[in-house]
Amino acid sequence: MRIAFLNPVVAAFAGFLMLAPAQASDLHLSDEEASLLEQLRDPQQEAWQRIERQLTRHWSRSGSASADLLLQRGRDAMRRGNSSVAIEHFSALIDHAPDFAEGYHARATAWFMDGKLGRALSDLQEALVRNPNHFSALTGLGRIFEDLSDFDRARKAYLAAEAIHPHRNDVKAALERLEQRLGGVTL
Repeated sequence: MRIAFLNPVVAAFAGFLMLAPAQASDLHLSDEEASLLEQLRDPQQEAWQRIERQLTRHWSRSGSASADLLLQRGRDAMRRGNSSVAIEHFSALIDHAPDFAEGYHARATAWFMDGKLGRALSDLQEALVRNPNHFSALTGLGRIFEDLSDFDRARKAYLAAEAIHPHRNDVKAALERLEQRLGGVTL
């Protein structure tokens, strides 16, 4: 029954992955964010970890002290392993700041921890609509598709993440896993 419910969600993401690059071109990035993303995309970039941290900090700033506090409280609850409390904080954050991509990404992570893959997929879609460059959301999307044995869509999501952030070992390992699973077909 659970897989049947997820199939429409999974199907919706197939179309979404095709639309994400077009939406990214319409996205208005700050000069700082655009510069950081350009530097991160360079496969020869040696300071990629610093750039990744800067982007993550940038994406974690909502512009509202109360929203930032809800994000922090939710993250603290997740670190303690309390996904239900984290979901409450992230849901309040999304109610307060519905255009803040990181709120959806964080709640998707909490839903995933709670085993609610359909809800996690929905929140990842919302995060990526607001921030198509969110490589962690794309990686999460790949992970969920991989868990659902939808290896083609998992591959597409991981490749999209790799195009933005070619340095992530978890994405490289996932693509290698998929290559082995698909019988050595070159990805």
